[in-house]
Amino acid sequence: MKLCYLVLLIGLFSGSKVSGQTDLQRAFRECGIKGSTTIYDYKNQKWIYSDSMDAQKLSLPASTFKIINLLIALETKVIRDENEVVKWVGKTDTTLYGYRPEIYKDMTVREAFEVSAGWVFIELAKKIGRKNYTKYLKACHYGNVDLSEKGADFWNFGHFGISPQNQVTFMKAVYEEKLPFSKRNYEILKKVMVVEKTKDYTIRAKTGWTRDGGIDSGWWVGYVESRENTYFFATRISKKRLEPNPNFGQCRKTITKTILKQIKAI
Repeated sequence: MKLCYLVLLIGLFSGSKVSGQTDLQRAFRECGIKGSTTIYDYKNQKWIYSDSMDAQKLSLPASTFKIINLLIALETKVIRDENEVVKWVGKTDTTLYGYRPEIYKDMTVREAFEVSAGWVFIELAKKIGRKNYTKYLKACHYGNVDLSEKGADFWNFGHFGISPQNQVTFMKAVYEEKLPFSKRNYEILKKVMVVEKTKDYTIRAKTGWTRDGGIDSGWWVGYVESRENTYFFATRISKKRLEPNPNFGQCRKTITKTILKQIKAI
């Protein structure tokens, strides 16, 4: 917790202007969901919050952890590049991870990142090891570094946690390439992260969804880059698993893009 508190202080008092915009909650009401979007305006060094309190709360990063996980796997040479093929392990826990037959096959790390095939990154995690995770998570000021979860995927279950503001601070450091990773590995990650490209902007991002503790927690984390500016964002939504909302998954992106349009980032 001390580490996360330090990161929070750095984020708040590094010369950035902090601003709250309560009208940004409209996108959440329209989606019928609770959550927050945290944005950093790079050019103007300004924080934009839909909910400044929620921006500081920690929760499991779910598959957004694949961003730093890919960098660590590359840096530790567990994989050579994003095109390395990981062999299908033969089975997975469909109770924990849902039934997704389309991902039960050999696949490249890049494809696993794009379709969020958790089993691939669990296999990489077993090779990376907790010692390496502790080293890189601390060096990157990523989350609370609580790796007490016994399962390999501590980013989906257990007490590991990161706040939306910490997610944004980390993405900014990735963009600036100020973390302990090689130029080559940054380039691989940034290439793999592209989810939308137009003549006006490029969005690099990763979704996440975990069901730990009877709660659906969904993320969309990344940044949008144009000729004029770059905006880093982290949207997190949540609901009780028993509460039906068929649009839950899509709401992560819908809310984010609505707010990015409101602030004229896209």
